Amino acid sequence: MTQGRPSAAGSAPLWERDAELATVAQALDVLCADQSSAGSLLVIRGEAGLGKTALLAEIRRIAERRGCAVWSARGAETLRSVPFHVVRQLLQPALLSLLPEEAREYLGDWYDIAGPALGIAEPRAGKADPQYVCDGLVAAVRRLSSRQWPLVLLVDDAHWADQETLRWLAAFAERLEDLSVLVVVARRPGEVSGDSARLLDAVAAAGRPVHNLSALTPDATAGLTRATVGRHADDAFCREVWAVTGGNPYDTVELLAKVRDSELPPVEAQAGELRALNRAARDGGLVDRLKGLGLEATRFAWAAAILGTGITVDMVAQLATMNDELARTCAELLCDARILTAPEPPAGTHRMDGELEFVHPLIATAVYNSIPAGVCTAMHGVAAQMITERGRGAAEAARHLLKVHPDDDEELVEQLREAAREHLAVGAPDAARRCLERALAEPPLPEVHAHVLYELGCATLLTNPAVTIDHLQSALAMPGLDDDRVDAVVRLSQALLHNDQLEEAVRTVEAEAARHEAGPVRMRLQAFQFMWEGIHGETVSPARSRRLAELASTCAGRDNAERVLLVLRAFDAMTHGESADEVIALCDRALVNGRLAPGLGWTDTEWDMELLMMLGSAYTYADRLDRAESLFAEARRVYTTAGWHGGHLSLANAFLGLAYRRQGRLRDAESTLREALVLAERVGRRLPLYWSAVCGLVDTLLARGRVKDAWSVAERYGFAPPYPSTIVLPDIRSVRGRLLLAVGRTEEGINELEDAEKTAASRGGHNPVLAPWSVDLAKALAGQDPDRAAQLAADARRQAERFGTDTAIGESLRCAAALATGQRAVRLAARAVAHLEASPCQYEHAAARVEYGIAARSAAELGRGLDLARSCGAEHLVARAREALETGRGLR
Repeated sequence: MTQGRPSAAGSAPLWERDAELATVAQALDVLCADQSSAGSLLVIRGEAGLGKTALLAEIRRIAERRGCAVWSARGAETLRSVPFHVVRQLLQPALLSLLPEEAREYLGDWYDIAGPALGIAEPRAGKADPQYVCDGLVAAVRRLSSRQWPLVLLVDDAHWADQETLRWLAAFAERLEDLSVLVVVARRPGEVSGDSARLLDAVAAAGRPVHNLSALTPDATAGLTRATVGRHADDAFCREVWAVTGGNPYDTVELLAKVRDSELPPVEAQAGELRALNRAARDGGLVDRLKGLGLEATRFAWAAAILGTGITVDMVAQLATMNDELARTCAELLCDARILTAPEPPAGTHRMDGELEFVHPLIATAVYNSIPAGVCTAMHGVAAQMITERGRGAAEAARHLLKVHPDDDEELVEQLREAAREHLAVGAPDAARRCLERALAEPPLPEVHAHVLYELGCATLLTNPAVTIDHLQSALAMPGLDDDRVDAVVRLSQALLHNDQLEEAVRTVEAEAARHEAGPVRMRLQAFQFMWEGIHGETVSPARSRRLAELASTCAGRDNAERVLLVLRAFDAMTHGESADEVIALCDRALVNGRLAPGLGWTDTEWDMELLMMLGSAYTYADRLDRAESLFAEARRVYTTAGWHGGHLSLANAFLGLAYRRQGRLRDAESTLREALVLAERVGRRLPLYWSAVCGLVDTLLARGRVKDAWSVAERYGFAPPYPSTIVLPDIRSVRGRLLLAVGRTEEGINELEDAEKTAASRGGHNPVLAPWSVDLAKALAGQDPDRAAQLAADARRQAERFGTDTAIGESLRCAAALATGQRAVRLAARAVAHLEASPCQYEHAAARVEYGIAARSAAELGRGLDLARSCGAEHLVARAREALETGRGLR
């Protein structure tokens, strides 16, 4: 190919595309050279008609000539509401080549997660977590693509891709480094906003610099003109072609086709005819040209535009109400007129037997927009009925139902509700929301209206709490919810919490509880009220604790409402440092034969997961770390298996990391908490689950002695005031205060710990292990205010004795030993070791051993402390013990 000039007129959009093709050739060189080469992504951006589709077609030809497998897909303006449409297209070559058992084998654990979204597996009942489905699709494409090398993925018209595909594409683009695949994405600038625009920007950011296509120059337009209509085309005529089309390759090709068809001489004297021909080639002219083909052909084109995809002669014939012979004739006319195109048929078959498509998206859009409004909505209604009759499901019919005019159609409302359920089951809540919003516009019958609002509130709960609140409040203001009313109140309270409206959330369940007589329903609502108050520390007070204790004293664990109140009472008692034995007894009574009761499992929807996190936390800080680890490990396993890969799995990892941290398994804690933080960031910064992951990681890094890393994490993730109103475990001010002391910002650290002290006073007490501010503050004040330090240490000791665990008592004795001198310090350190040796918290035990070894000048104790510190991964303790052993004189 010579510079700027393709070999044939049919390749018009490839004129002056040398730079783009050179970039593609370079990427293909890297891809084909080595199967271990890193993947790459190219984004091609250009206005309509600048040749993006033709460029992708040329890339396909080049790649296939070099032995690459090529998978391609294309967005469509009328199909943006169909979730996973584009990614399904993209994977069709791989999916069609696999038998069902092969697909299950290749996708492994991801089959049940990604399979429903890809249309190769039945979805489970209920909702699928959108984030986990996205991760499953990333894993599925990675596994499928590993079977094909070299592989090129082409996505055309990405600006019209469905949002679920864009979410997958953005995630996939971030993980190309270790996958030998070339991805090429073509899109128009603009066209989209909101989440779709953000996702497309993320795709572009993950690839090479974007290639912005430009219009053809006058010289290229002249070359194309002469290649199409003859070398005798004069300069003035060629210049007018460029002036009329603005160098747009699509417009230029269409105009020159009209010139050729009309046998217009390509000379200056005829150049004035070009503008009229150009108007006939597109937009209104295209519609006039279509009408010129006759009413039947026009109706056939309309029906094809309504279908958008899967355009076959028989489907169009049914939709356009014509017989097959007439439909085939119309298809031939439209293909000859360059409106539709048919793929090359296999030998022995007619070219109209396969799927048809529009020659260009601009034509498809122009045809669709030309359909009279009434005809358009009627055709969409018929299309929905056709799909339903063919047993293809409400979700597939939904894109047509969304276009039908509201008409008090009870059946349509039920179809849209069913479609919403199907969308939720495959992880497409946005599509479910659109269906339910359209159902409201119908509108539903009065006895159904509240239920549709309730379902809409459930669909938007995790994505838009403010909208959820409006829907659920409206539903509750209407008659008809009946059995769903209490669930709606609970979900409303959850949405209010997510929207940072704590007081209203509490009032909502409190007011609903007052409407019911004493019994299970009222107790359930009271349990939610106490749970929200318990999670959100600003409402925790001695008066609330007394009310909760009084109510829980009547509970024996006979049903789940009573079991929930027992858990809430156990958590409250633990946070206030009441008897650990009583805490454990309450937790045990909330179980059934040592296990979670039916209906109180990790994926059960009646109660929030926070309740079980409270149960595990109560066990954690009451020194029953075996039970806590078992609970949190089960949560991670259950959420992973169920496909809940968002906030639920993040919290499961955060609390499992907390259990590991308390056990002294610091390496395991760090890796688990880092995983929790990655997941939490996907859900959103500054949420309670995000704080739990960050706080736990900082605490673990400080225990490991990695102060610089801890500070770096704190700076990167905003671990600083303002803090959330929720209770964060471990105690956020205690951890932040310890961090500030560790980096030498002593005054700020003391201020932070004193704020923690004030918070504890307002709540009526604290657990010295959960919130160890008193111990750290005593040590920090020892030099400047020894009297206050001694008082703090004594208070910590009293609180620890009240709580009664070996960990609490041992830690208070460690603090007392640090403030003492001489033999008193040695005796206190020895007693701390005795208690912490009986504790399940091995890091604290290691620290006590090392401190005792130094105080007693005992090489044996230092050696035991060193071994314990190594097993925990506590690097600073290892260094301290080694230094004491290497430099200490007179060690026994």
